Amino acid sequence: MAYQEEKREAIAVVRAAAALCQVIREEMVTPDGLEKSDRSPVTVADFGSQALICKHLFERFGNPIVGEEDASDLQENADLLVSVQKYLRGARLDGSAQDVCEWIDRGNGKVSSRYWTLDPIDGTKGFLRSDQYAVALALVEDGSIKVAVLACPALPLNGGGVPGTLMVAVKGQGAEMMSLDADSGETVTVDTSGDASSHRFVESVESSHGNQTLQSEVAKAVSIDAPSLRMDSQAKYAAVARGDAVLYLRLPSVDRPPYAEKIWDHAAGALLVEEAGGIVTDMRGKPLDFASSDRMRDNEGVVVSNGAIHHDVLDALSRLA
Repeated sequence: MAYQEEKREAIAVVRAAAALCQVIREEMVTPDGLEKSDRSPVTVADFGSQALICKHLFERFGNPIVGEEDASDLQENADLLVSVQKYLRGARLDGSAQDVCEWIDRGNGKVSSRYWTLDPIDGTKGFLRSDQYAVALALVEDGSIKVAVLACPALPLNGGGVPGTLMVAVKGQGAEMMSLDADSGETVTVDTSGDASSHRFVESVESSHGNQTLQSEVAKAVSIDAPSLRMDSQAKYAAVARGDAVLYLRLPSVDRPPYAEKIWDHAAGALLVEEAGGIVTDMRGKPLDFASSDRMRDNEGVVVSNGAIHHDVLDALSRLA
């Protein structure tokens, strides 16, 4: 089957990055993490995760990597750089300060005919409050997402038990879910039960990340009456892909200027949901644009569904938005 090598390498390096992030969170984040005046734990994890993934992918495949971070801030903070080096050594990746900065800046690539896009820590506040966050990686060819790997270290497998979920999808080959240390997983599909009484929708914890009033109105318009599930990061995509929710809405906030979504915040999750049987578009029904730049400037909002209710959601948005 196509993309098996890319899938294998992506799984391995995302697992390694997730393990690195967990060590950093356990050692650096205090119970009052959100009260801290500095955000050094998530900064160290961001840079360490991106360095590890970009070094591996660039050496293995040589394709551009479009990532969230660059090393300019790190180069101006010697203490942070030393901390990043320390944790990378613990992950068996030893390099000089210059090496580490070069690995991070491998993520400064441009969108091209074939590229990887990476969010090394998706869900900053979730990371700091010991809640949901994700390491998200996707391979894009000619604007089409081909491989997606999403590690959610705080998301329990199958809704219970020990936290730690890895989700993987390859275009045309379905979506899988497994524990972070498993060699294989199980196929996941969206919830198409049709039982509206059990349906939930998911949205961001942060009110500034969407329009929660409109999102609630749209959910009610398609007969979802239960309170929303609020989660940080692309774990929300995972929730739809595996049937915990039938809808994820990220609609433009009325409290901030027009916002162009970043490709690394959506690429991995979008393929997972689509391969699980769902649909992902913007709020006008347009496919998300992963071909033009690192910002989806021609899209407005994001609508992620189980597919069965997608048309009704778009219809409700046309009336309510």
